Amino acid sequence: IAGRIIPALATTTAMVCGLVDIEYCKLVLNLHSSRGREVFLNSNINLAAGSSNFTTFCPDPPVAIITNLKSPNQFTYWDKILISYRKAESVEQLVQYVSKLYGVTVDRLFSFQGGNGNNSSKKDSKSVYDAIDKQKLNWKITVGDGAPKVSDGVYTQWPQIRMAVRMLGQLPSSSKQRSIFESQIQTVKRALDTTKESFQQSFTGSVKDAYFNTYRPDDEEKQNYFDSVFSSRRYFLLSVDCHNDSGKEIILPPIQYTFA
Repeated sequence: IAGRIIPALATTTAMVCGLVDIEYCKLVLNLHSSRGREVFLNSNINLAAGSSNFTTFCPDPPVAIITNLKSPNQFTYWDKILISYRKAESVEQLVQYVSKLYGVTVDRLFSFQGGNGNNSSKKDSKSVYDAIDKQKLNWKITVGDGAPKVSDGVYTQWPQIRMAVRMLGQLPSSSKQRSIFESQIQTVKRALDTTKESFQQSFTGSVKDAYFNTYRPDDEEKQNYFDSVFSSRRYFLLSVDCHNDSGKEIILPPIQYTFA
């Protein structure tokens, strides 16, 4: 039946769908609560070898993932941290809630891409929250007579202004070259102010809006699909990067965040 869709649908696909429906009925009947996972079965079917090659067996237990916390000390792929907008509506409240609940410092919140909790095989470059962006709120650039005063963190983001700061510290106030370097620093200062404003709006705004604005694609066709899913499914999953007071990485299950 390989390569022939109608026979394939009438045999393998129909059989697999039937077996999946049986397991789904067990969930609907809540058998996992009353009788445990032993009632759920994996199936191995080989139609080419005859009906005797049809076996069922209990699946392996879910892999335990160590959190590095005293409690909970482990979780599985099936576990989620359930948080609704009623407990934490803004990004700031969500960070505070997770921090207080587990006694950790939250480094990043980003879209869950699969994998073992924090140790996702697909780390997302985008994020709903990044502690590094929060640090930028304390960065300052002060321009006056002599050399400007620039926070050390600014150089990590805009290393190109280090030379401008040095030159302004050396050039006399009467030098016409000062305007060139002052312009460079003012450009970075405007960029820093914009970054601060953008982060503050996202940080104090709703988690829903922060996720939407971060992950809605630019492509119009993909936007339509994203909007359709986002409007019909009232939750999304977030991964958490975090650490404890000693700096040790803490691994948490993904957050299932439910919004209004």
